[in-house]
Amino acid sequence: MFQKNIGTEKAWQKIKHYCAYQERSHTETKEKLYGFGLYKQEVEELLSRLIEENYLNEERYAIAFAGGKFRMKQWGRVKIKYELQQKRVSPYCIKKAIAAIPEDDYEMSFKKLAEAKLKTLHTEKNIFIKKTKLRNYLLQKGFEANLIMNFLNENG
Repeated sequence: MFQKNIGTEKAWQKIKHYCAYQERSHTETKEKLYGFGLYKQEVEELLSRLIEENYLNEERYAIAFAGGKFRMKQWGRVKIKYELQQKRVSPYCIKKAIAAIPEDDYEMSFKKLAEAKLKTLHTEKNIFIKKTKLRNYLLQKGFEANLIMNFLNENG
């Protein structure tokens, strides 16, 4: 996993390209730098430089991550928040990222997803099992329990 120390200047060129290609978290970037065989002091210096030159911005990363997972994978806020916590993003940035998801789009996406899943469960005769499967699916997608319960009460 660890390479031979490639030198700070070569590491700077590589990590600059790595961060310019797509938004990265501080943790991902730090792991990549350690993968180059750099020492802690060098890693910290390069991280500071990346932040100063705006290659690395945790808030921008969190907003891009949340928006992408919401639009492309239809994840709910709970799952997005959990994944950002796993990537060691600060609570402030997580809050900003969650707030950046438009409420109307979120509710529309939730309803569309719930209705589509409900249609696939049309063969299920037992209403309790049908509701349980729908609830579990929506929880797995990361939607809030109160949102799910309201939908089940209206459509059950």
